[in-house]
Amino acid sequence: MSQNFVNARISIIIPVLNEAENIKQAIACTQPSINIEVIVVDGSSQDDTYKIASDFNVKIISSIPGRATQMNKGAMLANGEILLFIHADTRLPPGFDVMIRTALKRNGTVAGAFALRIDAEVASLRLVEWGVNMRSRFWQMPYGDQAIFLTKETFNKIGNFPELPFMEDFEIMRRLKRIGRITIIPVPVITSARRWLQKGIWKTTLINQLVIIAYLLGVPPQRILCWYRHGKFRKI
Repeated sequence: MSQNFVNARISIIIPVLNEAENIKQAIACTQPSINIEVIVVDGSSQDDTYKIASDFNVKIISSIPGRATQMNKGAMLANGEILLFIHADTRLPPGFDVMIRTALKRNGTVAGAFALRIDAEVASLRLVEWGVNMRSRFWQMPYGDQAIFLTKETFNKIGNFPELPFMEDFEIMRRLKRIGRITIIPVPVITSARRWLQKGIWKTTLINQLVIIAYLLGVPPQRILCWYRHGKFRKI
């Protein structure tokens, strides 16, 4: 892909559900930047997420809950030539807009993401970061907390995010790899450590790998989700 994206508009899509503690910073990290729009897709939050987001100059749309569903709805209503998907607990680095436009100019690049930094001073999380960044760099398999970006044209071409209960980022990366290169920007986004700290760092990492293995073996995502919710993985 060798188009000129110097002046391309970036639509930043943030799916949220009860993210009152994070949404302000998520929106703030998109500023200042050039030629962007921010779309907050609310999945029926019961806290002050909507109220806080409405204090900013952003587009807010409502959706049924489900990260893939919410991101697809945001993409459908986006006006930008480039789509950037970020989680509410992820912070973009300064100059992200220039870095994204530059990355997409590289021949053969169809999408990209950033390196990952986890926001906690815990030594074992540095190993998790290392593993994530090695996987992203050598296998071209970044996940959603690394701020995935691609053109709207490419997004529509591959059929949007699969509307799975989870693993939507994993599956869309598999589709993208079939048509081109996934570029990893070495500057990291900063993501919250909450999911690692809530369940335990190594247990969370192990569960993540078991979920991927089950998915690749053809176990239906709904069944994997049922196992997760009913504690099958938690007994490990």
